[in-house]
Amino acid sequence: MRDEPLVLGIETSCDETGVGIVRGHTLLADALASSVDQHARFGGVVPEVASRAHLEALVPTMQRALDEAGVTLADVDAIAVTSGPGLAGALLVGVAAAKGYALAAEKPIYGVNHLAAHVAVDTLEHGPLPEPAVAMLVSGGHSSLLLVDDLTAGVTPLGATIDDAAGEAFDKVARLLGLGFPGGPVIDRTARDGDPGSIAFPRGLTAPKDQAKHRFDFSFSGLKTAVARWVEARERAGEPVPIAHVSASFQEAVCDVLTAKAIDACVSNGVGTLVIGGGVAANSRLRVLAEERAARHGIVVRVPRPQLCTDNGAMVAALGSHLVAAGVAPSRLDLPADSAMSLTSVSVPG
Repeated sequence: MRDEPLVLGIETSCDETGVGIVRGHTLLADALASSVDQHARFGGVVPEVASRAHLEALVPTMQRALDEAGVTLADVDAIAVTSGPGLAGALLVGVAAAKGYALAAEKPIYGVNHLAAHVAVDTLEHGPLPEPAVAMLVSGGHSSLLLVDDLTAGVTPLGATIDDAAGEAFDKVARLLGLGFPGGPVIDRTARDGDPGSIAFPRGLTAPKDQAKHRFDFSFSGLKTAVARWVEARERAGEPVPIAHVSASFQEAVCDVLTAKAIDACVSNGVGTLVIGGGVAANSRLRVLAEERAARHGIVVRVPRPQLCTDNGAMVAALGSHLVAAGVAPSRLDLPADSAMSLTSVSVPG
């Protein structure tokens, strides 16, 4: 185990300040500081607030991770940091900190892709990833289907959201229902007391006419609007809004589309492994429905435990470890923070 690379990862793409340390595929530390409570009163993430929170949290979070792993900065073999995509200001905090630590400790630095890191973190729990595999990444900012042939060389985008991401839709519907922020966990809990078949909400981009152009793409804007109009109609009629039924029916519509398209992507590409990552991967209904549908086609579903699904430093360190082990050249010290980093780039080239 001592021969495997010891990599420290820094994640600051949104509202989570994460520092993780891994040796090979073994997780040694995963320290996290969240600013979600500071954003709750706004009903969504405020970029300036997130950036300030990262500035305040990064150094103590770094120290907690080093203490938890029982190592010093001098012990690590490389430092990995989320270079993009994400909020520009938030990314800058992490990238600047990583450069400072790398320069001070004379360590190589790897600027990595946030979405590819969500795939890599699964290896910390389930071991090496079969290649090829299909990855579905679902979060507040992304809903994507990827074909993963070689995680260290690049991934092939199959489809993505054309408007609202799944997590964004959860947040907006939760705000509409007065359930608070973030929306994913609270809707998941509320839906347990509701009937998912009680309201026939639409399934975006699933009609036959969408198959040619948008077979693996997602759209949740129309669903969000349909929920809003249904609730407004009830309120105009002076009738109570059944929050649990609305939550369950909305959640079912989202999970139905996500899992159907993910399984279709696996079958059409002859792939036997589906990896699900991102914050929405913690949704209980998504996990159950994915398992049920995958089993019919002999597809193995791999989903990290919930705390590794949301943004964290462990996933960045995991991808960095893959890159170091594969002999990929480190990034230059002047690597950028790229808020629109392409999915085809796993890391920033040297």
